[in-house]
Amino acid sequence: MKKLLSLTVNGDMYEVAVSPWKTLLDVLRDDLGLMGTKRGCGIGTCGVCTVIIDGKAILSCLTLALECEGKAITTIEGISSEGSLHPVQKSFIENGAIQCGYCSPGIIMTAKALLDENPRPSDDEIKEALAGTFCRCTGHVKIMEAVKKAAQPAGEGESHAPGK
Repeated sequence: MKKLLSLTVNGDMYEVAVSPWKTLLDVLRDDLGLMGTKRGCGIGTCGVCTVIIDGKAILSCLTLALECEGKAITTIEGISSEGSLHPVQKSFIENGAIQCGYCSPGIIMTAKALLDENPRPSDDEIKEALAGTFCRCTGHVKIMEAVKKAAQPAGEGESHAPGK
């Protein structure tokens, strides 16, 4: 039996009828048409489906949609503003951390959640945050560099603005 669910995604309210076993990933893609969040392994090992829920990077393939009522969900579609890319997105492009792009939304959301919580992470903190993500094209060297550049203080390059 389906339940009517109210979700706040990228600042917008949606009402969706969902089955109890439906994942947030399925609701985002199939019901809301938000295709930026990708479907990868389906078992929580690749990080491709990462979204931000109440400030934390969460695997949407392992999260039941019913668990998300009353929470703020942010997808890759929700981080740019007024037609401008988010500083983390810009840094990924400028540092060659995107090749095929399939994993990029999940990794960018993971990086954004890290920088929102810790605007100046150490290399080890970045590695730890990215440990649950997987990129077959670039590896993590360019991704690490992009995250570090996005975290630089103003005056040293494009800085990450927490909460944006």
